[in-house]
Amino acid sequence: MAQAVEEWYKQMPIITRSYLTAAIATTIGCSLDIISPHHLYLNPILVAKKYQFWRLITNFLFFRKMDLDFLFHMFFLARYCKLLEENSFRGRTADFFYMLLFGATVLTGIVLVGGMIPYLSESIAEVIFLSNSLTFMMVYVWSKQNPFIHMSFLGLFTFTAAYLPWVLLGFSVLVGASAWVDLLGMVAGHAYYFLEDVYPRMTGRRPLKTPSFIKALFADEAVVVARPADLRFAAPAAEDIHQD
Repeated sequence: MAQAVEEWYKQMPIITRSYLTAAIATTIGCSLDIISPHHLYLNPILVAKKYQFWRLITNFLFFRKMDLDFLFHMFFLARYCKLLEENSFRGRTADFFYMLLFGATVLTGIVLVGGMIPYLSESIAEVIFLSNSLTFMMVYVWSKQNPFIHMSFLGLFTFTAAYLPWVLLGFSVLVGASAWVDLLGMVAGHAYYFLEDVYPRMTGRRPLKTPSFIKALFADEAVVVARPADLRFAAPAAEDIHQD
C-alpha cells in the first residue's frame, strides 16, 4: 500500500506535486501548532505596512482543519490540477504555472477591491484564505476544456463536466458552506478561460502569453513542446493560439 502511494506521488507532474505537498505540509503544521494560521492569512494592512509579503502566497496553502472538507479539497486538488497539467497543459509547464499565478492574482485583487465595496465588504472580509477558491478555479477551467465528459455526483445523478462547478456550488450551499469561496474561484476561472481560449479565437491575439522569465524557470519545456508527435499542435488554430 505504502509503495503504491509512493509511486502515485512520484508520477505526479511537478507543479501538482509541489502544490499538493506544500498544502498538506502547511495544513498539518497548523494542526500540530507548529505554524500559526495568524501568520498565514491574507491581511492587506500587514502586507502593505509591515511588508509581510509572504501572506500573498501562504493564504493559498492553508486548507483549515484536517477534516472531511480538507480531504475533499485535497482530492480535487490532486485530481483536477493533475488532469490539467498532464493533458491541457502537457509539455507547457510554464503556461500552467502562469495560469495558477494569474488565478492567484485575480483572487487576491477581488478580495482587496471587494473589501472596499459596501455591499460586498462584509462577505468578502470572511475570505482570508483563498486556497479553496484557487482549487475551485482549476475545477472550473478543467470543466470548460472538457465540457462533454459524463460525470456522476455521489451516484445520485449524472451530468456533463460543463455543469460540474455549478453542481459543487449547489452542494456547498446545501451543506451550509460559504458560497463566496466557490464563486470567487468561478470568477477567476472564467476570467482565465475567456482571455486564454475565447478572446484569442475572436481576435487572434493572446493577452495571457506566458512571460519569458517564467518560461526560463522551466528550461526543458521547449524540448517537449517541439515534438512532432504532440497532437495538440497538429491543428494550425491551436498552434496560433499557443505559439511562443
